[in-house]
Amino acid sequence: VLYCSRSSKPDQPYRQVSKAELLADSDVISLHLPETAQTRHWLDADAITQMKPGAVLINTARGGLVDESALVSALQSGKLAGAGLDVFAAEPVTGDSAVLQLSNVVVTPHVAWLTRDTLERSLAVAVDNARRLIAGEALTHRIA
Repeated sequence: VLYCSRSSKPDQPYRQVSKAELLADSDVISLHLPETAQTRHWLDADAITQMKPGAVLINTARGGLVDESALVSALQSGKLAGAGLDVFAAEPVTGDSAVLQLSNVVVTPHVAWLTRDTLERSLAVAVDNARRLIAGEALTHRIA
């Protein structure tokens, strides 16, 4: 497993590589980063040309990370074998979206995160935060 990140994770059994190496060597690329001014179109036409032929893209993070028109071109040409998308550049995605017309794309309606485990963890955090609020303690994962 390869990863590309601003921060090192030496306690993990994964290998940190550059973005170029990640793109060139990965059979599957799964995006897990926020959309910011710096990450918008992180996967653009240039990045897609660097990807391993036949690779698969998974995006469950943010739609703006991927240049959708470049992705559609790569999927239509066969440069990429397929994509799994839970997020889109424009949401809600409309029926005339080019990505929805492709047979090598699997889409979900922005619910890929929703599993029994994540639901249980989310509820546990909510209950813990309610307890913390009542006790006057700092909240977990507080957003200012």
